[in-house]
Amino acid sequence: MITPLKSTFLATSIAALTLGGFTASIQADEFPTQDIRMVIPYGPGGATDIIFRLVSQEAEKHLGVSIVPVNMAGAGATLGSRNVKDADPDGYTILGSHDTIALSKLAGMVDYSYDAFEPVALLTQTVNIPTTYPGHPVEDAGGMADYIRENPGDVRFSMIPTSTDHFFWAQLFEAIDIDINDVRLIGYADTGEQVSALMAEEIDFTITNIPSGASFYANETLRPLGVAHSERLNGLDDVPTLNELGIDMVNATSRGLFAPEGTPQERIDIIADAYEKALQNEDLIARIENEFGSVPRFLAGEDYREFLVENEERLAEAANDIDFDS
Repeated sequence: MITPLKSTFLATSIAALTLGGFTASIQADEFPTQDIRMVIPYGPGGATDIIFRLVSQEAEKHLGVSIVPVNMAGAGATLGSRNVKDADPDGYTILGSHDTIALSKLAGMVDYSYDAFEPVALLTQTVNIPTTYPGHPVEDAGGMADYIRENPGDVRFSMIPTSTDHFFWAQLFEAIDIDINDVRLIGYADTGEQVSALMAEEIDFTITNIPSGASFYANETLRPLGVAHSERLNGLDDVPTLNELGIDMVNATSRGLFAPEGTPQERIDIIADAYEKALQNEDLIARIENEFGSVPRFLAGEDYREFLVENEERLAEAANDIDFDS
């Protein structure tokens, strides 16, 4: 004989068994239920840090949880990327980075590239700007080639080894038909050191962008030589594009989000959707364009995967001209 208590227990157990798979499915699909940790592999205050924080503040409004930035600088931006690569693939840890992921592998610093992650979304591209000091004989990027040929081995270009500007120069030299061995590449630790060296006229040229160079352009401490974009930038309307100067080249730092390999696609899609909605905010778009000289460009899914493949191929081609041991 089944007592009322046992009957109630039995009925509950049967219901749980019957609906167990459905209940588990609902619980599995509830994402996110806690804050998401976003690792930025650079220190605070730089363009990468500022842009990811800015967009994430808007994206978290569409997620219902906070996106917590964690600066993890070191080892040429590989400390942060490795931390995310090795994190649990549950969607609660993501990486905010850029081309440096591929650059680090091409330079032999690590044995992984984009394919070690699940791409989430491309967010912005920051246009690069070759720059010099006022009074330098080269007035725009169109005059660089002749100046180098007139001063072989003496023209000094600054760069952060294995960084985006290192590769920028390799691509530019190819575009203007200059042998990289005919110039001097001087390594610095960060953008601040490069700008200081340029202002002291210790070097001839460096790479800047609106986030790092706008104030110097405004007070004429530095002089932009052209913008590596398909059209002129807001705030630098009088500075021609490299294409206008006869140089067939566009170049930008492409910032996007990555998750550990194996992260469920449905969770990646939820995060990507929140960032896509964030980049539809007109005030945010205006800040990205006007304050940070960047272009909002959202790509996700297969489109972003294809973009990363093409990006790495271009960087690998430029790497052929770089001696990383020098």
